[in-house]
Amino acid sequence: MDAIYSPKRMSWGAGLLSPLSPNTIDSLESRSRDVQERTFCKWLNTKLEANGYPPMSSLVRDLSDGVRLIQLMEIMGDTSLGRYNKAPRMRIQKAENVNKALEFITSRGVKLTNIGPEDIIDGNLKLILGMIWTLILRFTIADISEEGVSAKEGLLLWCQRKTAPYKECDVQDFSYSWSDGLALCALIHCHRPDLIDYDKLDKNDRHGNTRLAFQIAQEHLGIPQLLEVADLCDTQHPDERSVMTYVAGYFHAFSSMEQTETVSRRVEKFAELMQSVWMSRNDYERRVRELLRSMADMQDVWAAKSFVGTYADALQHSQSFQNYKQTTKRTWVTEKQDVATLFGNVQTKLKTYGLREYVPPPGLSLTDVDRAWNELLKAEAARSRAINAEIRQIKDSLRHKFADLANNFEKRLRLMSSELVSIEGPLEEQVKQVRLLQARIPPFSETLEAVIAAEDECRAANVDENDYTAFTVEDLRFELELVTGSIAKKLAFIDNQIVSRNMTNLTPAQLEQFESTFRYFDKDESNTLNQFEMSAALASLGIVYSDEDMDLIYDQLMADYGAVTFEPFINLLPYVTELDLRVAHLPATAIEFLRQAMPSTSNGVGEPEYDYERWLDEVFEQDGQ
Repeated sequence: MDAIYSPKRMSWGAGLLSPLSPNTIDSLESRSRDVQERTFCKWLNTKLEANGYPPMSSLVRDLSDGVRLIQLMEIMGDTSLGRYNKAPRMRIQKAENVNKALEFITSRGVKLTNIGPEDIIDGNLKLILGMIWTLILRFTIADISEEGVSAKEGLLLWCQRKTAPYKECDVQDFSYSWSDGLALCALIHCHRPDLIDYDKLDKNDRHGNTRLAFQIAQEHLGIPQLLEVADLCDTQHPDERSVMTYVAGYFHAFSSMEQTETVSRRVEKFAELMQSVWMSRNDYERRVRELLRSMADMQDVWAAKSFVGTYADALQHSQSFQNYKQTTKRTWVTEKQDVATLFGNVQTKLKTYGLREYVPPPGLSLTDVDRAWNELLKAEAARSRAINAEIRQIKDSLRHKFADLANNFEKRLRLMSSELVSIEGPLEEQVKQVRLLQARIPPFSETLEAVIAAEDECRAANVDENDYTAFTVEDLRFELELVTGSIAKKLAFIDNQIVSRNMTNLTPAQLEQFESTFRYFDKDESNTLNQFEMSAALASLGIVYSDEDMDLIYDQLMADYGAVTFEPFINLLPYVTELDLRVAHLPATAIEFLRQAMPSTSNGVGEPEYDYERWLDEVFEQDGQ
């Protein structure tokens, strides 16, 4: 292959192109052969040394017997060429060796032109360099491809793309574009910025930059230094074939690195995928176990809970159950959906990359979760029914309790009323029986408190209706007061009867009138009247006394009886005036009636005086009349 400036060789002068002289051309070709021989020899030595063979020092001398050429072909072709003369002495033996190597080259599709065994045996350097360049193209450059362009064009395009971001580089060829070392430094920095600080390079130091690139490439990238610094920096026309051979080493080194990185990235991505799947699977299994355990524990708690039989306890159970439904269960519903989604994501990842489907451990599948969920719903329904049944039973029990107390209370009151009505016999005996009944009244108050407590329990349990009784606490309280009053009235009635029987000047009707008046003025229900109350009571009966008389009467009454009666007062004063009646605060109708009914003792002078004693004698039946 010709140099980059062929077929018409040109040189750079004062920035202009000018033709090269024949001597200059010969000098350049000779220099190129020297660079190529040294570069190609180093390139071949990298193959030999990598396989344990000693290096060559001269292409002409070391290739002449065909031994090294066969060794190189076995290395490049990764095969054995069979038996050959390993220590040929005669020309024919050397020719056999060289011919075997050339035939192998031809069999691999490499076309050799104008070269035969004798050219190699006789050391025709030009033809030998052409053959080696053909081998370099076949085994090093031919497989380079970039965007569909192969070989030299592909390698050049690859270099241009890698160095494009570096404004000091302008790779247009494999000759002068590499003479300042910046393109080599750019290639290194592009792939391994950790090895070289491109920005800090002295862009004018051609030798320093080239030397630095050679050193880093060999020490850190394994790219053998096929060229010398002078081969690039000290000539206006670096040898194209030599530069291509060396730069191809960068391509293969970085391509291998990129392939390794690509493989690494693929492995890393696959590892990340598998780690993600593994973590998702573990997360799924952990969460499913926790969900199943939590649901089972809750059912065990429900099964272990018992009721103590009170509404407060049943209400606490109900509130706890409602709290579970509004908090814990909703958390579980969300978790159940989340683990189902997580399981689907795991399966999608595996299917996307063609991996085997994930099968959860026994008992941790979504079917197992659904089965456990259905069992939870059944247990939940049973728990709800149990709580509701307990509340209904407690409410019914409270109804029965209140009804039993109320009905029994009313029955006892009714029986006492019947006993009160049926009392008969001598008055003193009746008094005893009534007092016995009266002694049975206080326990009723205690029993009523129990009824009230039972009613409070019903109210606390929101029991508003009761089909087992028609009575309320107010009904029973009213009936108790009625029976209590009836007993008191019965006892007073019998006492009046005894007084009536013992006092001949009073009739039972009079006693009843006096009794009624007494009860009316006994405001504090103390069963006694103070002096003022007694004066008002007598006045209401038409009997008015002076303060001195009232003091005497009251003292006498307190001394004789200890209680107020009216019989001793009737004959103490002979008359009463209208003013006395008004002072007694009698109603106007009563005063008018008494004024007309009682005989007047007035002689027409002064305020009329009424003889109430004669009127009472006329009104009430007297003994002996």
